[in-house]
Amino acid sequence: MQPLGRWVTGILALVAGMAFGQLPDFKETKAQAEKGDAEAQYNLAVMYDMGIGAPKNYMESGRWYAKAGAQGVAEAQFQLAVRYYEHGKQAKENYTSAFSWFYKAALQGMAEAQYNVALMYQLGRGVPTNRVEAYKWYIISAAQGYAKSLAARENLAGDLSTSLRAEGERRATTFEPKRTYRPQASVAADGETPKASGTGFFVTEDGYLITNFHVVNGASTCSVKTRRGKFPARVVKVDEKNDLALLKAIGSFSALPVGNSKEAKLGDPVFTIGFPNTDVQGVEPKLTRGDINSLAGIKDDPRHFQISVPVQPGNSGGPLVDSAGNVVGVVTMRLGDWRTLQLTGALPQNVNYAVKSAHVRELVDAVPEAAKKVKASGGPRKFEDIVKQVEDSVGIVFSY
Repeated sequence: MQPLGRWVTGILALVAGMAFGQLPDFKETKAQAEKGDAEAQYNLAVMYDMGIGAPKNYMESGRWYAKAGAQGVAEAQFQLAVRYYEHGKQAKENYTSAFSWFYKAALQGMAEAQYNVALMYQLGRGVPTNRVEAYKWYIISAAQGYAKSLAARENLAGDLSTSLRAEGERRATTFEPKRTYRPQASVAADGETPKASGTGFFVTEDGYLITNFHVVNGASTCSVKTRRGKFPARVVKVDEKNDLALLKAIGSFSALPVGNSKEAKLGDPVFTIGFPNTDVQGVEPKLTRGDINSLAGIKDDPRHFQISVPVQPGNSGGPLVDSAGNVVGVVTMRLGDWRTLQLTGALPQNVNYAVKSAHVRELVDAVPEAAKKVKASGGPRKFEDIVKQVEDSVGIVFSY
């Protein structure tokens, strides 16, 4: 059995991004990397691997992965682990190093790394065999909807006694991911001012995300900034009629399940987390709560919900999330104060709209590679757990 490597996924994403001019400049990236910027160090490593801006150089890419990994960039830690694992047959200590790097990334919440930690515990590669720990890590990874871990968890469960399964489950419940890399916040690309920005949210763990079409309309390049840093992104498909866009970023991310908007009811509580008015309010994510006020939008438009969730410029593209943690809509617009005053003689009182998630599914389903990776809807959970997941799954989308 071989570990599941994000290596191939990441390389394919980079190749696709090249056609859209999404990748950072090599010289600028190297300069930033040499100054100690962890995100630049990771990008430089990938560029050496791909031969982007410089000849391919396996040694240099490994050196920069190591620097970024030492600063806590989970994706770099994962890439190092895959490299060591590939050379495991040459020396036993390579498996040990692979496990160490997978484990670092797993502690930060990366589902694929957690799967590989579990696999190595189960096989006894790089670490003594420990089926209870393997079961624990399969549970943690599967809880994020990771398909391979779901299957492996069930297979291993059949070989464990009731007491051992209970112990693995107990250990899994105590796990909390801890990010070790926190980049400095920034709302603009280095040396470049974005034409527009809004909120986006990931619907797959390998980087497919949703935002509003008007956020990326006319953009030549895009990026998305999360708590882990800023990542190149490309527009994959748009639905201009419903003001939606599907983007693809490079990296590994937390993702939100897309729910069924047809099941939403009048009065249901909903909330969003986004990045309104970043120039004034800053780049920390902001949460606002409200209800579904109507199952239709302006002039009874069936594509939208009317919501009482307070939103501002910059919330566009943010997820509208129900009490179970499922995305039931995408924040898209608010009733304009001036126009409403002209028409009615009164200012609107917190009248906002979200396009229903049914149209998100239509857009994503049109891209099979994304559709097959979308997380299934979840059941009721604690509100604070849902908020944490949403916070980890949203980012600022910039268009240039």
